Amino acid sequence: MRKIELQDWRAVHSWASLDQVCRFQAWGPNTEEQTRAFVAEAAEAWSHTPQQRFAYAARVEGEIVGMGELHLRSREHRQGEITYIVHPRLWGHGVGTAIGRELLTRGFEKFDLHRIFATCDPRNLGSGRVLTKLGMTWEGRHRHTALIRDGWRDSELFSILETEWRSDHAQGGFANGANH
Repeated sequence: MRKIELQDWRAVHSWASLDQVCRFQAWGPNTEEQTRAFVAEAAEAWSHTPQQRFAYAARVEGEIVGMGELHLRSREHRQGEITYIVHPRLWGHGVGTAIGRELLTRGFEKFDLHRIFATCDPRNLGSGRVLTKLGMTWEGRHRHTALIRDGWRDSELFSILETEWRSDHAQGGFANGANH
């Protein structure tokens, strides 16, 4: 993964414009202008001080096929959030898990976070599987967190603590994909 750059907008648009990618999101399908604005904002976030948002382009064989973001939600309480998205032609091939693993590694090792969380729509079974493969614990469901095209969306909440990550990472477990 590398920092997202403005010129990545076309690759991002290749999935951000698709109905099936946006199905469980409050955004999209995007117009070209919306995608360009999103990528410009994500790239510009790298220049903020203090930086809270770290957006990355995920590549497979040099081609951008997804994105991952680490959001520092509280430096004082050492809390972060991860998000990821993958082009649907690569769904089920481990790309989302690889993005999530890299984001967790950066959050715990670079930013010394204590807890990292992620959310997903309960109907998004693939994303729930990715979060479980990452060793994240299901904490519960938040009801009606976003109004999307087909009505109110609930959000499943998952998290992992630094002690869980470090313990399993040292043992070569789920953080390296060995347990699931």
